[in-house]
Formats: sequence, structure tokens, C-alpha cells
Amino acid sequence: MVQSTKLPLADIKVIEFSHMVMGPSAGVVLADLGADVVKIEPLGGDKTRLLRGSGAGYFAMYNRNKQSICVDLKSSQGNELVRRLVSEADVVIENFRPGAMEKLGYGYDELASANPRLIYCSARGFLNGPYQHRTALDEVAQMMGGLAYMTGKPGQPMRAGASVIDVMGGMFAVIGILSALESRRETGRGQEITSALFESTVFLMGQHMAQQAVMQMPVQPMSVRTSAWGIYDLFNTGDGQQVFVAVVSDSQWRSFCQEFELEEFGVDPGLVANNDRVANRDQIIPAVQALFSSLSKSQLMVKLERCGLPFAGVSTPADLLEDPHLQSSGGLLDVSYANDELTQLPALPLQMDGHRFGVRRDVPRYGQHTIDVLNGAGYSTKEIQTLIDEGIVEANE
Repeated sequence: MVQSTKLPLADIKVIEFSHMVMGPSAGVVLADLGADVVKIEPLGGDKTRLLRGSGAGYFAMYNRNKQSICVDLKSSQGNELVRRLVSEADVVIENFRPGAMEKLGYGYDELASANPRLIYCSARGFLNGPYQHRTALDEVAQMMGGLAYMTGKPGQPMRAGASVIDVMGGMFAVIGILSALESRRETGRGQEITSALFESTVFLMGQHMAQQAVMQMPVQPMSVRTSAWGIYDLFNTGDGQQVFVAVVSDSQWRSFCQEFELEEFGVDPGLVANNDRVANRDQIIPAVQALFSSLSKSQLMVKLERCGLPFAGVSTPADLLEDPHLQSSGGLLDVSYANDELTQLPALPLQMDGHRFGVRRDVPRYGQHTIDVLNGAGYSTKEIQTLIDEGIVEANE
């Protein structure tokens, strides 16, 4: 969004106690929308910064547009400092194990007693119930909630290829926070919100739970499902590439047959309706695969776009950096990560009044904004230096 325009959440102050993905993903959505998000990190920084392998991108992706302050949360002076920040905040986000914040003295009841307008959002593994005290991860929720079963092959459950439940849990947290902010306009009071990994996964499974009720038979994993459409498949092209193609309506079927000169299919009365095409997939799919094998990927995609069908090549994460749509539409943002190296990462997948949301603050170094935040909270230069000298806070400007 153009920076001369006031961002939607510009007047909202957020204190974020979080690590990994779920809590930070909620924070980055609010931050991208303009909220002033202060990330509270332990001395030495959030350990998420040090992850390698599949976790190496967590911090860079979910912490732009935030300020970082490093505090010894277990010290009395650190406790007083945090309470001062929270007293002026609209929102607190935390995603630590159940009971951890209460043990530190930062539970909802304690913080809300000093700030009744506070909206306190906990990102958890489970909502209230028999499982509520369990520790969970994205993959735990995917296994328990049925997503891994639906993603893998029979007998081989497999997690989805991204932290979809962590991010979805963060999105539901944002929905709750925005709803609570609206409610506060009427009541003048904040409230406690909980978003959870397990219940987010089950929400995704709702379509398959309903499928089982409608079909009156066990639901099979997506890898061996009975397709709902005559063509909804990944095909090989003549140059060794792959393209996913879908024909999901009768009008699309007619356009498809016309574009690819499949006269025998187009005039066959037994293929006019979708359910009839599903029943005859054994006839349709081999013929379509043979046709597509005679075309290169680029030739096939030109024809598919011309007739208005849903289609997609198979992209890798690296391919997305070169995607012409993302490059031209503001879908990728310049951010830095370790040692100030630059890369591009996805923007918030949202457009308002024709504009996208960008980067106001780069991914912070741990403790980068400690002095600025404390100045804003009313600490004098001498007081700040004393806190640094005593190891209560850490500054890394």
C-alpha cells in the first residue's frame, strides 16, 4: 500500500511474545497492516533465528515490520519494563506452552487487571478440553487432525509441504483480534482469545467429514481419491515437464474439446455432463495424456490459457522468485536476513483499494530497537544504560 496512505491498523500497539511460526505469523499480518508490533525476545535473541534446514526461513519470513527488544523476562526489572509496555498496548500475542506466561507473571488476568482494554491472544495447540495442556506442533496437529492422512498415500501419512496449520492458526488469531478490537469499540473492554492448531486442522477437514456423511463411505486420501471431475490431473508434456489441468464445468468441457480439436469427445452424448465424464475417466484420461505428450509445456499452456481452463505448471520455491506475475504486481518484497543479505519474500496476499502492503521495517536484528522502544516508554538515557549494564536488556543497534 502506498506509504502516504495511513495504514488500516496504524493506531494499534501490539506486544508479541512468540517464537517459531504460529505467533509470529499473526504478528506479521498485523504489522503489515500497519500495527506497531514490538517483539519481545530473550537475551541473545529468539532461538528461531538459529534454526537450519526446513526451519531456516521462519524468522526472515514472519518478522518484518516489527521492532525487536531483548529483555530478561525473569528479572524483577525486566518484569516491570514489560508491564509498562503492556500497559499502553492494545494487543498481546503469545504462543508459548500452556502455563508459561502465567509462570512469568504475564498471564491474561494479571496483565488485564492493569489494562482492562487489553486484547490478549494465545496461539495454542488446542482449545479448552481434554487436550488443552498438551504441547503441539504443526506436524502434530496435521497427524491428529487428519490432514496428514489426506495428503499422503494409503498407510503413508505425510504432512503438507509448508507450515499451513501454523499459518492458518495465526490467521484465525488475527480474525479473533480484529473482532475483539471491533467489540472493544462498543464495550470499552478487551478480552482473551485463543487460536489453536488442532482445531484449525479439523476446520480444514470439515469438507471431508461432510463428504463422508454425504457419500456414506470412508474418505480416501487425496492421492487415491475418486475425482469429482472428469479431468483434474497432472499430465506429462512432450518436453518432459508437467502441467496440472482441470475441467470443472460443462462449459469448460465444450471449450476444451473445441480448443484441442477433440471432436469425438465433444459430440459424445455420454460425456456432456460432468458426472458422466467422471464415470468415463478411463476413456478420457489416456487420450488426453497422449495429446498433451505431443505438445511442449509452453505450447500446452498457451492453448489452456486461450480457452480459459484452470491450469498450472509445477513450480519450486526458487521458481517463484522469477514469476512474472509476482514480480510485476508487488507480490514479492525485498527483505534482508542473516548478515544483511537481501532476498525477496511474499507480500501479504491481500489488496486494498488497489494497493499491496509493503515493508516499513526490515527483519530486525535481535535487540535492534531496544533503546528506541524504551525511550518511547519514558525511560531516560541514564535508566536505559543502567538496564543494559545490569544485563536486564540487550541493545544491538
